[in-house]
Amino acid sequence: MLKQHLQLKLGQKLAPQQIQLMKLIQLHTLEFEEELERELEENPALEIAKEDSKEDDYSSLEDAYQDEGTESIETDFDVNEYIYDDEPSYKTASSNYSPDDEEFDNESLLTEGQSLYDYLTEQIHLVNIGEEDLKIAEYLIGNLDTDGYLRREIKSIVDDLAFSQGIYTTKEKVEDILENYVQKLDPSGVGARGLQECLLLQIEKKVSSDKAVSLAANILRHQFEALTNKHYNKIIQKYDIEEDDLKDALDEISKLSPKVGGNFDTQTITINQEIIPDFVIQVKDGQVIPMLNSKNAPTLRVSEEYKDILTTYSHDKNSSEHKQAALFIKQKLDAAKWYIDAINQRQNTLLQTITAIVKFQKDYFITGDEKSLKPMILKDVADITGFDISTISRVVKSKYADTPNGIVYLKDLFSDSLTNDDGEEVSTKEIKTHLQEVISKENKRKPLTDDALVVILKEQGYNIARRTIAKYREQLNIPVARLRKEL
Repeated sequence: MLKQHLQLKLGQKLAPQQIQLMKLIQLHTLEFEEELERELEENPALEIAKEDSKEDDYSSLEDAYQDEGTESIETDFDVNEYIYDDEPSYKTASSNYSPDDEEFDNESLLTEGQSLYDYLTEQIHLVNIGEEDLKIAEYLIGNLDTDGYLRREIKSIVDDLAFSQGIYTTKEKVEDILENYVQKLDPSGVGARGLQECLLLQIEKKVSSDKAVSLAANILRHQFEALTNKHYNKIIQKYDIEEDDLKDALDEISKLSPKVGGNFDTQTITINQEIIPDFVIQVKDGQVIPMLNSKNAPTLRVSEEYKDILTTYSHDKNSSEHKQAALFIKQKLDAAKWYIDAINQRQNTLLQTITAIVKFQKDYFITGDEKSLKPMILKDVADITGFDISTISRVVKSKYADTPNGIVYLKDLFSDSLTNDDGEEVSTKEIKTHLQEVISKENKRKPLTDDALVVILKEQGYNIARRTIAKYREQLNIPVARLRKEL
């Protein structure tokens, strides 16, 4: 039997505009520029205001809509709402940006180069090779990753050649083309199926009569595991050599590249971009001044042309085509007004957040010393600004600041705290800095174990467990003591 009943539920839903605003806040400078360009292309009612644009007099338009008997073409909107975009609430004009606009010219910070795919394809076309073999070689080149490695199984490539290229071949044939054609191309090491093969391909092209090169090739071929684990004594005993001989061989290996494709763009010619700061932080007379990169503070306005068209169409109540056109224009003007307001909110949110961060970490920005960083979590900044923690997280995500001491990743300014022996709260960032310094000064022939690091840091006033030392070391990309050993 069917029954009807009422149920009361509480829920929270974000409006589409709020969701879009959150997305805008999360964008870094380059992404924001791309998003703004897309919006300008899609909405002709939105435009970038010229610096010399003046306030327009809309009194005549007001009079036109105040005539007795004049009604708007739709009862749910008033044309007057869409012709006052020049009021401050409908345009963005922030002075909080860097005066050095030229420093952030994207064109000067982006470089394009030849892709690895194009470079290798040009070479393979100069090789005396059959037509079908050439197609297989090109397919192999197309399957190399950006580092120049062939990560796929040969069997999978054989299957793909049959299904997508109509080339029916064998695993042995593909391996032969890979090893005798693709791997012979420049740069040396390209087409390798792993690090060991990559290094071997490079060392084998060197003069084999050289003792150090010959030993290096032998070690890479037969003692690769011992090499990667830095079991140097085992290698010395295996080849009955002196320590200096091993040093010379290791020196030759250190000259090899583990990523031979690293100097090329990807197959799609990826742009190798430098970091574009989202914020500029200046220090003047002991004061720390945060600003937005000017590219985050565009001056937008509603199109004059669209306002004029709306005014014209709104007077014609008899034409259905004009009514439809006016409705379309209204939607575009609505979108433009909302977008300008969203950009304003984005600017204010970014500026308030960076201001709070600067206030919290003033000593660090003045000195540039990471030891001056105070323990700071997202909640600290949220409490100062009044924003949600999630909003602060979106602001700092993927964003950088240009400071007197270099480019700083905002997330690096955040850290938890620990209490030292004096009862003072210290940033985990400070502890990591101390840890890094201790390891950098260690005897590389006898690297410090995690237990030894615990003792040293305890002597410096940081009472930290061994597992915490291990965690911080891993976060700093520092290997265990055994792998830090040098001859």
